[in-house]
Amino acid sequence: MLTLLTGGGSQDPSFNQPLLPQLLDAINKTVQDSQITIAVSFIRHSGWRLLHHALFEALGRGVTLHIITSDYLDVTEPVALREMMLLAERGAKVRIYESAGNAGFHLKSYLFIQQHTQHRLIGVGLVGSSNISRAALTSSLEWNWQLSVEGDLNHPAASNLLALQAQLDQLKHDPRMIDLSHHWIDDYLIRYQQSSLASLRVVSGDSVSDDETLRETPIPNTVQEEALIALHQSRQQGFKRGLVVMATGLGKTWLAAFDARQLQAKRLLFVAHRDEIIRQAQSTFIRMNPTAHTGLYNGQQQQQADWLFASVQTLGHEHHLQQFAQDHFDYIIVDEFHHATAPTYRRLLDYFRPQFLLGLTATPDRTDQADILALCDDNLVFERGLRDAIIDRHLVPFIYQGVYDEFINYDEIPWRNGRFDPDALDAAFASQQRANHALKKWRELAQTRTLAFCISTRHADFMAKVFNKAGIKAVAVHSQSAIPRNQALTDLAQGKLEVIFSVDLFNEGTDLPAIDTLLMLRPTESRIVFLQQLGRGLRLHPDKTHLMVIDLVGNHKACLFKPELLQSIVGNDDGSTTSQTTPTLPEGCFINLEPELIPLMDKLRYGGRVNVVDDYRRLKDELGYRPTAVQAFQAGFNFAKLRQQHGSWFELVYGEGDLTDHESSVLDKLRDFLLTGIETTTLNKSFKIILLQALLELDGLRHPPSLSTLAEQSRYVLERHPDLLKIDLPAAQQAMGADTKDWLNYWIKNPIKYSTGGNNTSQAEYWFDVIDDHFTPRFSLPETELETLHQMMQELVDLRLAEYRRRKASA
Repeated sequence: MLTLLTGGGSQDPSFNQPLLPQLLDAINKTVQDSQITIAVSFIRHSGWRLLHHALFEALGRGVTLHIITSDYLDVTEPVALREMMLLAERGAKVRIYESAGNAGFHLKSYLFIQQHTQHRLIGVGLVGSSNISRAALTSSLEWNWQLSVEGDLNHPAASNLLALQAQLDQLKHDPRMIDLSHHWIDDYLIRYQQSSLASLRVVSGDSVSDDETLRETPIPNTVQEEALIALHQSRQQGFKRGLVVMATGLGKTWLAAFDARQLQAKRLLFVAHRDEIIRQAQSTFIRMNPTAHTGLYNGQQQQQADWLFASVQTLGHEHHLQQFAQDHFDYIIVDEFHHATAPTYRRLLDYFRPQFLLGLTATPDRTDQADILALCDDNLVFERGLRDAIIDRHLVPFIYQGVYDEFINYDEIPWRNGRFDPDALDAAFASQQRANHALKKWRELAQTRTLAFCISTRHADFMAKVFNKAGIKAVAVHSQSAIPRNQALTDLAQGKLEVIFSVDLFNEGTDLPAIDTLLMLRPTESRIVFLQQLGRGLRLHPDKTHLMVIDLVGNHKACLFKPELLQSIVGNDDGSTTSQTTPTLPEGCFINLEPELIPLMDKLRYGGRVNVVDDYRRLKDELGYRPTAVQAFQAGFNFAKLRQQHGSWFELVYGEGDLTDHESSVLDKLRDFLLTGIETTTLNKSFKIILLQALLELDGLRHPPSLSTLAEQSRYVLERHPDLLKIDLPAAQQAMGADTKDWLNYWIKNPIKYSTGGNNTSQAEYWFDVIDDHFTPRFSLPETELETLHQMMQELVDLRLAEYRRRKASA
């Protein structure tokens, strides 16, 4: 079928068919082994941003993607080219037609081959006047022919579409075509900045409106300005690592980009655990500095990029780390830092020695932060939580409505290792009664655009069917769903959908400002995950005055913690929420509970600490996982009392059945070392714990370090704690270089001498020897248990550093 699309400017509104919806629809219909070819004269950043999410998703589905543009008249924007490199790094073919100032390049062609078999063709071709700019795709007067084919190859329309494909394939091999690269963009950027044509608003008949030109370099908002000042002061004080806690929506990634500029970082590493977060960060940093070379680390290429972006799953492995010198990067940023306690993150953090390492998280609770704060040398640089963000109108207020989940008895669902059995939960949730109850409450309370969180893909599909049957426009979006995520979000924003049911695709790293209602259909064992889900709906939007949160709350602590958590984070009283209290919340925020929930919460709420086990179980329920020692410390545990009742921290954990088999084995073999060698060893100064931290960072259990290497690493660790360095190290030793003989001799006298027995004859009191000038453990374990011991030692080292710092601060 041949259709004329006349975008913008037509006297007859029925003929106004802008190109953008047609392009997005064609992109989103592609599947694995489909082909997309785009050939346009120029690409502006404003238009590129309208398409890039859909193109990235298509590439992720296994679609073959070719993009061709040109340097004709120097109109294509360098920042758009930098962002196109993100696709090239992930497998797309991006090519440039070099016009050499003479040969014109006026193509505006888009081809989508969805299926091409021996006898059948399904595809769409668009040819006309539209380049890739926001105006051309949405509002300018544009004419484009659209040819849609679905049928036999012998049909004339199929022949025409294949002819377009043949011409585009031939163009790909034109001698004036080159692969896009950062070096080419560098050269082009000079021409672009110098060319007077780059500032023209009308180029050879192709519309480029005033708002199509590249914006000036972004500037920080007021919160980011405060954080930048705090980061600068922290570095002046000598800290080499720091944690910034900012509520979702305040611009953590932009803060990192601004701080990289403030630090004038030449070589930067950005690490996260999901490609979507990495890609969004790359785009942000490109907008901050279009001249910088950004690259995605894939294990083989892009090591030489100025600003390198990597997944921790790849870079966190030792053989990848070894490709870089320890001081290769000036600045390292770890986003979503609450994941950083995983061993892969630890290896990365232990290996590199940047001028500064910045951890970013939205986790607002001090207990949740305890683990990750230890990774940043207990340096909390800046914190701005939900309460202040709402008061300052950076986020919208919320109304939390706790709805009694009357059709689920959570007592009948197995609870194992801090979470419900997923299969049993999935089966219980596929209930027509519960779905109808959720639908009824949604109709009573919802606004216009809802994101609903489900327990599984089966649950999401089931709920979407129930809502659709009731006349509600709803879809389920997950990794196996037919509708791409970007299309679902666009349809929701435009009012074509009312509800998106999801599992975990929208937990973090996604901007969803149009969402004004959250429907919580699942228990969320993790406080971090719940706050991430809440953050999906708190962003500002012109059509939104507040966020409505509809939460089905059942008879289990994993459901009941959320109202109290909101009160403790956003309110300013003691955190209790009962029928007798009126929470003090920011203007416009409310926490409402159905009457049936009040006695249920009073019954299940913790009524007072009786013993350490009660404390431990309470904290475990709140966190949704086994707490670490430093988290227990930050939560107020009395460790002297703990040891009186249970012997040691790990023996308490063992008694609760929360140690793995490897951890239990290590505890059985090295109980005395973990207790007397770390957990209760006397600390007149921090040196013994600093020594152990340095040993762990050097992987010294597997590869005993030389004394000089250990002394140098210890000094590096100590310098990351400038407060402890000033307290514990005399002025004369502070002036010693880390690699000097004087420093080595000083460190050998204390603490190496103490840790290796010194003049003691009782071998039970020390755990290391100096063998051939190497600091060597006196104990041995199977290789399979060394990593476990490493993690258990790290947990206790973090505890002792936190205890020591607090003791010195209160002295």
